[in-house]
Amino acid sequence: MLTAQNFTRRRALLGGLSLLTLGGCTGGFDFPSFSGPGQPPDNGMNLPLAQGQTFGTGPVRVALLLPLSGDAATVGTSMAGGAQLAMEFIAGNANMTANITLVVKDTGPSAQGAAAAASQAVSEGASLILGPLKADQVNAAGSVARSAGIPLIGFSNNSGAAQPGVFLLNVLPESEVKRSLGYAKSIGKRAFAGIFGTDDFGRIQQGAFTQAASELGLHVVAVYNFSSELEARDVVTQIAPTLMAGQIDTLFLPDRKTAPSFGVLLEEAKVAGGAIQIIGSADWNGDTNIENTPYLSGALYPAVDDQGYQALLPLYNQRFGGTPHPFVTIAYTAVILANASSLAMGTPRYDRALLTTPGGFNGRDGVFRFLADGRSEYALVMKKVAIGGAQLVDGAKL
Repeated sequence: MLTAQNFTRRRALLGGLSLLTLGGCTGGFDFPSFSGPGQPPDNGMNLPLAQGQTFGTGPVRVALLLPLSGDAATVGTSMAGGAQLAMEFIAGNANMTANITLVVKDTGPSAQGAAAAASQAVSEGASLILGPLKADQVNAAGSVARSAGIPLIGFSNNSGAAQPGVFLLNVLPESEVKRSLGYAKSIGKRAFAGIFGTDDFGRIQQGAFTQAASELGLHVVAVYNFSSELEARDVVTQIAPTLMAGQIDTLFLPDRKTAPSFGVLLEEAKVAGGAIQIIGSADWNGDTNIENTPYLSGALYPAVDDQGYQALLPLYNQRFGGTPHPFVTIAYTAVILANASSLAMGTPRYDRALLTTPGGFNGRDGVFRFLADGRSEYALVMKKVAIGGAQLVDGAKL
């Protein structure tokens, strides 16, 4: 049954901290080499002393802004650990040149803290800023970075925080929805409907759904919204006859918290589970409530491949103890990318044309690329819910 607790709406980084459950992907790092003029290192001779924990001895200074205090400190600490592992990998790899010195700065939980950390990084001669985490912080730090003429690679999954020169290294709603709807189309689904909450997460997912359906030429039969249990029940009452009549073959239910409750309501409405294809969001990945809801068995959702995350787990545990937040892979990838010779030692450093190369890069979460407007695209797998777990049904694709 639906409960008030089931409808406690989560705070997505679609406005705050991302709750997308990211796994990892391949263990390789295929950052392409680009031809172009080199830039002589200054070996730190002309840079002021930096404030914050510092790793590496490369000539190019890179700042990493993370919430090491405040409500997201657990996430920030995991990411800082991932960044340190990446720096240790660079230092210990005879085939890699150590191009960067990484300076880790605490943003705290606020946009003001992020802007202050970014300003400090600029004054200390940073050539690139990695982070921060939350969307409002990326906006604040991005404004500082853009004014200084240096790029920023933030970790928000709110595509509204992206802009030219401010890139987002995370799975964005547009990417995940297009991947899942495209897969549904490939298996013969033709008539779609979506149910969305009226909060920030729901509005952004609804926009991504509408955009992806238009780009893929899909027929959207109906879109429904809810903000309470009563409204959710009313939505199911409205949509059930259409589902049972076969006029809709695919139902998009992106919200992780309420998806099991909608499954119960649809079952109570006598909508046969096998009659429709349910599709969830990347936020579904690893959620035990979804995996243990019988009605959702067979539902599809996109995710990053978790091989890279699984590969980092023992390294992180051995070095720091405990299990890191899945965003550890994002920080690891960002640092390896920042150290790439073609980017760090190019003229100019971290040239936008190289950052947005169409071929993209291959990091811990798999293949990704940056677009000129700052958004990113990730190669995502498709999974199918099975009782007690999930099964891979389609390999990673952009």
